[in-house]
Amino acid sequence: MTILETERLTLRKITVDDAAFMLDLLSQPSFIQFIGDRGVRTLDDAREIIEERYLTAYERLGFGIYLTLLRDTSIPIGICGLVKRNGLDDVDIGYAFLPRYWSKGYASEAALAVLAYARGTLGMKRILGITTPDNTSSIRVLEKIGLKFERMIRLPGENADLNLFTTEG
Repeated sequence: MTILETERLTLRKITVDDAAFMLDLLSQPSFIQFIGDRGVRTLDDAREIIEERYLTAYERLGFGIYLTLLRDTSIPIGICGLVKRNGLDDVDIGYAFLPRYWSKGYASEAALAVLAYARGTLGMKRILGITTPDNTSSIRVLEKIGLKFERMIRLPGENADLNLFTTEG
């Protein structure tokens, strides 16, 4: 089910049929370094995380993380969407792309579309972004879409500090 389209991208709900792509993305060393190890090692693990994390969010919240595909070819290149995390009052915009699609503007394009969707369609006022302090690429994307650094935070159950960005400066 398509949620958004941009000039170059289509964002749609993730399904269990996307397990092979999700296994690849969640196993990338960059994903593990900057976002975290989700323990996804097999197709069954990927299907399980899709059902438990992504499909549940769509049902419970009406939004979530979306598969991001090249519009012309329907090749999946990453994920982008909205996440409601424990320890944060507002939703945050999350994204991850396969490294071969970095530095082409896809993350910013997808994130801008998700931000407009969150505000316009879902009526959200304040949108957050979180990233590790060393993830300079992700920081640039958040700044490019208009988020401003607010403060350092630590999410419940985590042992590392994160940069918190917000649409409200």
